[in-house]
Amino acid sequence: MYEFLTPTDLEKILKVKKAKAYEIIRTLNAEMKKEGYMVIPGKVSREKFEERYIYKNKNKAEVG
Repeated sequence: MYEFLTPTDLEKILKVKKAKAYEIIRTLNAEMKKEGYMVIPGKVSREKFEERYIYKNKNKAEVG
């Protein structure tokens, strides 16, 4: 697995058009810049993407 995702990766994962994928990358990279991280234009950290877009139920035992 790669550490960074490209617009093509986001297109496949989220089933969106390339323009939307670039918009998502810009938004996530802007968040990371505000947090003090260096970013690579046109790519996004897999960890940041999964934190914001992959919904995981951390407490399955609580869901009834």
